[in-house]
Amino acid sequence: MSTIEKVLARIDADLDKSLVRLFELLKIKSISTDPVFKTDCRAAAEWLSRELTDFGIDANVRDTDGHPMVVGHKKTGKSGPHVLFYGHYDVQPVDPPELWHSDPFDPKIVIREDGTEMIVARGAADDKGQLMTFVEAARAYVAETGDLPIDVSILLEGEEETGSPSLHPFLIANKDELTCDLALVCDSDMWDAETPAVTVMLRGLVSEEVSVKAAGRDLHSGMYGGAARNPIHVIADIVANLHDHNGKVTLEGFYDGVVEMPLDVKHLWEEIGFDAKAFLNCVDLEIPAGETDRSLLEQIWTRPTAEVNGIIGGYAGAGFKTVIPAEASLKISFRLVGNQDPVKVRDAFRSYVHSKIPADCSVDFKAHGGSPALRLDFDNPALTKGKNALSDEWGKTAVLIGCGGSIPIVGDFKTMLGMDSMLIGFGLDDDAVHSPNEKYNMKSFHKGIRSWARILDALSKE
Repeated sequence: MSTIEKVLARIDADLDKSLVRLFELLKIKSISTDPVFKTDCRAAAEWLSRELTDFGIDANVRDTDGHPMVVGHKKTGKSGPHVLFYGHYDVQPVDPPELWHSDPFDPKIVIREDGTEMIVARGAADDKGQLMTFVEAARAYVAETGDLPIDVSILLEGEEETGSPSLHPFLIANKDELTCDLALVCDSDMWDAETPAVTVMLRGLVSEEVSVKAAGRDLHSGMYGGAARNPIHVIADIVANLHDHNGKVTLEGFYDGVVEMPLDVKHLWEEIGFDAKAFLNCVDLEIPAGETDRSLLEQIWTRPTAEVNGIIGGYAGAGFKTVIPAEASLKISFRLVGNQDPVKVRDAFRSYVHSKIPADCSVDFKAHGGSPALRLDFDNPALTKGKNALSDEWGKTAVLIGCGGSIPIVGDFKTMLGMDSMLIGFGLDDDAVHSPNEKYNMKSFHKGIRSWARILDALSKE
């Protein structure tokens, strides 16, 4: 048997022990947002530190202004990339508790009618079950071979569910220690229950608030209608001309830096069986509204957007009030892709808005943050190895997917530590993350452990 075959056999033999350890972690009420559970969050950090130390990871608990971090290192001196694995041990509140079928901190194995075994508990999928797939893979590798195949560092935080307020200062203070060749992040999903995936693209974000002021006070629409400027009309004109008839954003230079996907990736997406109609039908829609010459997957993964998130102005209470408001405002966000520059996009939008403002009106802007898109190069050797390792384990070609949203930690790793991230997780759409009766499929847990073992082995190879 090869080394990896021996490690996989060890994982299979020790699965019950791995499950016991996961259940121990799931029983800890590490709800980060509620101060009542502060000691529980520390207990979870200390538990993880002990477990890592138990099989040879040099780990300890690090205090922050909030909940502690767990940092561990295993230096092997072997060739191959030095990776930083990231996960989080904090969980969401369980509210409303009456909707749970059992105690959310008393994990259970539940079997569906179709025979699917599920681990049910708060944190089963987000993120304790996910992070333990990596921990158990590392444990099995050390148990079988006496070491890991490459240098591994581990960072586990306790505030992800509350916006990670302590993470930025922690990364700054420990930059030299935590900077590695590649970050591995487990807080993501498979394509479906049988098809593994690597998330390689995250869209960036620019958010802006615009306030347009006209008259010095609200006006009677009978006395001033037709003569006085209505700021809601100005806002409406701004919005109406932001896209052309093909769904493209009209801002000058908006598509600078947008990168086309390789043809082989596009062809792979065509073959994975994505049902665009069903995707929209589940939210009671039928017709894609983005760029008319792009598939729906391209629209949500690889194309930039301009979306109005709110328009405020005038009277919106019960009944009717014939008023021309003195002020109206707009909230808008831009999802960025490729190499789009958040600063240039914001400047282009503001220039566009200024061009729409009448001379007797004024406009104010309020920025709500901006971050660039992130993408792992498709020719990155680590990506190829990770994809092939997943394909070997699951018996289906792993899919390279995008994420329409943004994952802050991945951006922090890139901008603060200069590291790319490979996002590999084994969650499913029906895991009820953040909801009552959260679950993680037993198959996800078992094959997730095996997958990480294969990935670590693959990364060690030339």
